[in-house]
Amino acid sequence: MQSNAFMASLTKSRPLPLATASVAVPEGKGTYAFISLGCPKNTVDSERMLGKLAQDGYALQADADGADVVVINTCGFIEPARLESLGVIREMLQLKSEGRIKSVVVAGCLAERNREMLLEEVPGIDQIVGVFGREEISAAVQRALGAITEQRSIFRPVAVKAMDDTARLRITPQHYAYLKISEGCDRLCTYCAIPKMRGKHVTKPMEEVIAEARELVADGVRELIVVAQDATYYGMDLYGKARLAELMTELNKVEGLQWIRLLYAYPEHFGDDLIEVLATSDKILPYLDMPLQHINDSVLRRMVRRVNRAQTTDLLGKLRERVPSLAIRTTFISGFPGETEAEHEELKAFLGEARFERCGVFPYSFEPNTPAAKLDGHLPDEVKLARRDELMAVQQQVAFDWATEQVGDEMPLIVDGPDPEFSGHFLGRSYADSPEIDCTVRIKGKGLAAGDFVKGKITAADGYDLVARAVGKPW
Repeated sequence: MQSNAFMASLTKSRPLPLATASVAVPEGKGTYAFISLGCPKNTVDSERMLGKLAQDGYALQADADGADVVVINTCGFIEPARLESLGVIREMLQLKSEGRIKSVVVAGCLAERNREMLLEEVPGIDQIVGVFGREEISAAVQRALGAITEQRSIFRPVAVKAMDDTARLRITPQHYAYLKISEGCDRLCTYCAIPKMRGKHVTKPMEEVIAEARELVADGVRELIVVAQDATYYGMDLYGKARLAELMTELNKVEGLQWIRLLYAYPEHFGDDLIEVLATSDKILPYLDMPLQHINDSVLRRMVRRVNRAQTTDLLGKLRERVPSLAIRTTFISGFPGETEAEHEELKAFLGEARFERCGVFPYSFEPNTPAAKLDGHLPDEVKLARRDELMAVQQQVAFDWATEQVGDEMPLIVDGPDPEFSGHFLGRSYADSPEIDCTVRIKGKGLAAGDFVKGKITAADGYDLVARAVGKPW
């Protein structure tokens, strides 16, 4: 893993997430800015590309204005993400037209998904790099800086083995990092285009995952966040059986880690062995991200989710019984094609019953060239949004109740940094909070720093968030 001189931090001074670092590089290679959009898996790809560019001698700067080249790692998952990516591309091209930057390189999922039309739709792009061309990002930047126009794209075949994610220039804070354990997805969910962009599921060998975890710890990581497109499918292609429980057990043995958090664990292939690991491991948090998307059996069949309501409720029951303090994050889709009012009401009632500690609801996004696009019964946007709002109203009360129930308890908290609004306070997270997507804890204390752990006495609930007082010394 890179030394601390190669550590990057996430710039907070503007809405676009730009990586920043102070890196000693040879003169003459040129300067670049980097914009990373999308999910944590995309973040890992961005960090790998940043590492390649740093190793090849390009100088990273904090702001796009004045850079020789801007690299944008895009998201192409759903329509809002594509529109955001296109908006950022056009913003950078405007800077280029004003002479404030020299060239623009577009990489990632949107590039992979829309490879045939992106250069036509946004002709000012200098180079385009697909998901599996990320290792050649330096070549793309070099061609962009050289104004080479005869070959403007780099696309490579879908990976048949997991890509190397070491030597990353991280854009997360030093104390936590994402650990990608596989690439691609074998699921056939009818609403999703990820397999078209990321290919089939490819497991990263266990020894490589453990080695990468140790490198991250050596680089200052105290919280490791395990990510994949479908984490519970880990091992099926490489070992012939699901081995996530075994992998998590081995990660729990890595010295220097304090917390391990598991994201994107689908209910299929979620065995009793994994439940036992969650219940008994000292570093693996009682936190689980499990996307469910719906609960009605008919909707689940149309989504091709491969689980039904009975299987889902049975699994949730086992989890709640074996891990009483478990915080579950999930997501649901409102207004899927053909969803009836009764099916929506069933989901709404289920939300009130299941009482998920963390939950997001998203209106169905029409995705061209997916099976769901061909289904009958597409609903108007106003219906999808209204149903989303109804579901979130139920979930909001559940989340507020959970926050209130924590008042008076003491729990370990991780400090993410000073509170920019209140002097003498720090922003942190509990075991129930994944960075960027969940809630925060405002901690009153002295002598704390990012990456510290401290026991916090919960003194108040502030909507979704908590307020705490530091108790004792940090560790």
